[in-house]
Amino acid sequence: MTEFTRRGLMLALGSTFLLAACGNGIGSRGPATIDARVDATLAQLYRQYPNTRTLEAKSTGILVMPLVTEAGLGLGGGYGRGALRVGGATVDYYSTTKASAGLQIGAQQYAHVLFFMTEDALMNFRRSPGWAAEANIEYAFPDQGQTLAAETTTSLAPVIAVIFGQSGLRAGATLEGVKYTRIIP
Repeated sequence: MTEFTRRGLMLALGSTFLLAACGNGIGSRGPATIDARVDATLAQLYRQYPNTRTLEAKSTGILVMPLVTEAGLGLGGGYGRGALRVGGATVDYYSTTKASAGLQIGAQQYAHVLFFMTEDALMNFRRSPGWAAEANIEYAFPDQGQTLAAETTTSLAPVIAVIFGQSGLRAGATLEGVKYTRIIP
C-alpha cells in the first residue's frame, strides 16, 4: 500500500499549480480568433452606425470588445476579451472584467468600442491599471438597448464609448467597477 506524506502531497499540488501557470497561450489560436471577432465587430459597427467611421479616423486608437457577457441578481459580473488597435493594427490584447452591486436582475451580451481621441488618453490607458468606476442605469432588450452612463474614463479623458449589439434581458440601477487587463491570449 502506498503512503502519502504531507510533504509529497504539497509537492504534488505545488507542481500542478506551477505547470498550470506555464500555459500562457503563446503559439495558440487565441490571437487569430480575437482578431477575427474584432474585424467582424468593426464591420457591424460601421454598417449600423456609419458616423463611427469619422470617430475612428480622428482617434489615435480603439479598444474593441466584440462580446462582453454580464449576469446579475443583486450582485453581478461580466467578462469579455478584445484587442487594442492603433493605426488599424492590433498592438495588444485585453480582457475586461466587471463587478456590480445594486438592484439588478438578468443577463445580457453586447459589444463595445472605446475610441481614444488623443495620444494622451491612449497612453494613460496603456500605462494605467485600467480601472474605471461608473454609476449607471441601464436596460437591454432583444433588438434594442440603451445605456445612460457617467463613466470616469469619459469624464477625465477624451474617450468615447460606443455600446451596441445588445441582447438579453437585464434591468437595474447599479454601481460598477470595470478593469481592463492586458493579456496573452
